[in-house]
Amino acid sequence: MHNGSLDKHIFSRAEGTSLDCKEVYEIALGVVRGIEYLHRGCDVQILHFDIKPHNILLDKDFTPKVSDFGLARLYPTDHNTVTLIAARGTLGYMAPELVYKNLGGVSYKADVYSFGKLLIEMASGRKNWDAVVECSSRTYFPLWVHDQLSEGLDIPLEQAREEDRRTVKKMMIVALWCIQWSPRDRPSMRKVLEMLEREADDLQLPPKPLFYPTEESTRDDGTWTGEGNDMTSTPSTSAMTYEDSHLEDTSTVITQV
Repeated sequence: MHNGSLDKHIFSRAEGTSLDCKEVYEIALGVVRGIEYLHRGCDVQILHFDIKPHNILLDKDFTPKVSDFGLARLYPTDHNTVTLIAARGTLGYMAPELVYKNLGGVSYKADVYSFGKLLIEMASGRKNWDAVVECSSRTYFPLWVHDQLSEGLDIPLEQAREEDRRTVKKMMIVALWCIQWSPRDRPSMRKVLEMLEREADDLQLPPKPLFYPTEESTRDDGTWTGEGNDMTSTPSTSAMTYEDSHLEDTSTVITQV
């Protein structure tokens, strides 16, 4: 595509190639419509399982195209869940039910979760794991965003107009709904579109998003683990693709034990 992938624009403000707030918002709407079409507009349901900035391509007019269907699964429209033999996706964007089976079956809500993580990055220009000013390097950015909004504070934006601040606030609230821990608490992509087309003041702030189950314990080295699960994880800015049982990167932040 003429303008490459979205990550080259939302994470490159220092190089002066970033998009303005209105353009980012319009791209977000386009991505929502694309994912909604995959979920409800085809003869079969298509779950992408790898929604992230690198897989959103932009044409010469910055119209977004959802790309890279290497991890996608197709299943009948009258089915609510899809069966997977193993987790799949990119760390930092992968829905928790792909790891924690007690959350229920895997459905289109997994793509909703991934989109929520993407939307936070689009609104902020930061990767989800990035630290914020005067915060620990281990700060989970969505939690910090929720704290800011719940206290009635804006997300810091350099030289932003009031209109842009409202747009960013709206995108953040919608994103926080999308990344709710339980799939049943997340909206459908159709509802996401409706929320994004409303005013920020008309949207209710969702419960604080969880990073891991409340029964999980934190180790001294910052990793966490849960009883009965076969995964451990630690905050990291790195991401890797986890497809079936194949681990592609030795620097992975998810390890089978």
